[in-house]
Amino acid sequence: MRPTPTTRPRALFAMGRRHRDTMFPPAEIQRLTAYVDIDPDHVAEDLTEEPALEDVEILITSWGCPVLDEEILARAPALKAIVHAAGSVKHHVTQACWDRGLLVSSAAAANAVPVAEYTVAAILFANKRVLDIGGLYRDHRATLDWSQQFPGFGNYRRTVGLVGASLVGRKVLELLRPYDLDLLLADPHVDAAQAAELGARHVDLDELMARSDVVSLHAPALPETEHMVDARRLSLMRDGATLINTARGSLVDTDALTAEAVTGRIRAVIDVTEPEVLPATSPLYSLPNVLLTPHIAGSLGGELHRITSSALDEVERYCAGEPFAHAVHHAALATSA
Repeated sequence: MRPTPTTRPRALFAMGRRHRDTMFPPAEIQRLTAYVDIDPDHVAEDLTEEPALEDVEILITSWGCPVLDEEILARAPALKAIVHAAGSVKHHVTQACWDRGLLVSSAAAANAVPVAEYTVAAILFANKRVLDIGGLYRDHRATLDWSQQFPGFGNYRRTVGLVGASLVGRKVLELLRPYDLDLLLADPHVDAAQAAELGARHVDLDELMARSDVVSLHAPALPETEHMVDARRLSLMRDGATLINTARGSLVDTDALTAEAVTGRIRAVIDVTEPEVLPATSPLYSLPNVLLTPHIAGSLGGELHRITSSALDEVERYCAGEPFAHAVHHAALATSA
C-alpha cells in the first residue's frame, strides 16, 4: 500500500558523500525531512553492512550509489522506491530491482538541460566560426575579411543534424526552434511524423552525416551504437563541418576522428571521449580545429540544484500517493542511456 500524505516513510541517502554534501544543502534537507524520516547526516556509500536498510522504504541515490543486487535487496525488505538524483540508473538498478517491482525515478530530464544548453552554444559558435576567428584574432590577424575566409559562415539556414531523439536530443531540438536552421534527425526509433512534431526532418544516419554543417550526437551507449561514427561516416561529412559529442565517448571511433581532425578538414567539439581521459599524447588536445572539454556539459556547480529539486519533487509525489513524473520503465532501458 502506498503511503498517505500523513505518513513519513523511512528514507536513506545512498550515494557518494561529496554528492550528498553538494546537492543537499540545509534548505533542501529541511524540505526533504518534511516528507520523510531520514538521518540527513548519514550517507550509505557501502550497503553490504548497512543496518538502516532493514526498514528503509525509499532510497535516495545519486552518483556513487552501490549496485542494488539481490543480496542488497534481501537486506531491505521494506524498500519500495528508488529516487535517483542523477541521470542514468543503469549503473545501480539491477534486474533484481525490476523483479521486485520497485518504483524507480530519475532526474535525467533535469540533467538533460545543461547538456542541451552546452550543445546549442556549441552549434551556434560552430556555424559562426567563433573558435576559428577567435584564434586568428588572438594571433593579431584582425584585418582578414572573415566572409572571404569563411564563405557562408553564420547560422542562417545552416543544416544541423541530431543523432538520437533522447531527452537531450529533444531538448536541443526545442531550444533550436527560434533559430533559422534546417534541422535533421536520425533515430531508428522515431518515424517521419514524430520527427516533424519535434521540428526536424527524419533521415538516415548516412544522409545526415553528408548533409549537415553540424552533426550533434545524442544516442545512448549500446552495443549497436558503439563506433556508429566511424571512419566511413566521418568521411561523409562536408569539408568544414563540425562534429559535437556530448553523449558517450563510445559512439565515436576515436582513432578515426583523430585521423580526420589532424587533416583539418572537419572540426570537432568533444566533451566525452573513449577512453576518458584521453592519453596525454593525443593530438585532440592541441588541434586548433578541436575543442576538447573534460565531460562538463552535464550538471555541475549550481546546475546540480535543478537535479535536487527534481528529486525532491518526486519524493513529495511518492509521499502524496501520486505517480512519479519521471518514472523509469524497465522496457525503455534497452534504448536509453
